[in-house]
Amino acid sequence: MRPERHRTGKTGWLRAAVMGADDGILSTASLVLGVAAADGSHKSVLVAGIAGLVAGAMSMAAGEYVSVSSQKDTEQADLALERTELRVDGRGEHKELAAIYVGRGLDPALARKVAHQLMAHDALGAHARDELGISEALEARPIQAALASATSFALGAAMPLAVTTFAPVRWLIIAVAATSLVSLAVLGALAAHTGGARIISGALRVAFWGALAMGVTTGVGVLCGSIR
Repeated sequence: MRPERHRTGKTGWLRAAVMGADDGILSTASLVLGVAAADGSHKSVLVAGIAGLVAGAMSMAAGEYVSVSSQKDTEQADLALERTELRVDGRGEHKELAAIYVGRGLDPALARKVAHQLMAHDALGAHARDELGISEALEARPIQAALASATSFALGAAMPLAVTTFAPVRWLIIAVAATSLVSLAVLGALAAHTGGARIISGALRVAFWGALAMGVTTGVGVLCGSIR
């Protein structure tokens, strides 16, 4: 029998990758637009964009690693506690697992039998999955999340940076804003499609917040540029 493919196993890396790419496009484009709107030279705009790419990728990697590591530490602490409880009170843990299955709709006799068989096979795995909600598909993976965030941020940031490099100076703000909005909408649609959500809603949601962020940053740049 062919195993079914579900989307829940993708949530960890998908969240990190989408957040990284979205942040890469948005933060770099906003930085470029802010400096350009303040009448910065083409070189200063480009340097600001490159600095934003490097700093942002490192920040995303560090932040994601720390965040997911904290989640993993919590999971490991819960598993250690569960091991102790299984060793000290195996009968009580059996009753606890059976009660979970009763709550899910099994009759008490069948729930006790299922709990007994699962605990005989892998007691800690059964309690981790059904009591704590920890499974292999949803397990916290700090290094994977950090690498996904840093890589996706850099790839996202490369788009407005490339436009900044090659676009004529007089069209720089329009070119960066337009291509960034299109890229954000495509990214939102792709993430929604991969996650099984509505594509239009995903695209519009990301594009709206992207336009708002770039608009505010450009306004700040104009205001700063007017101060002499």
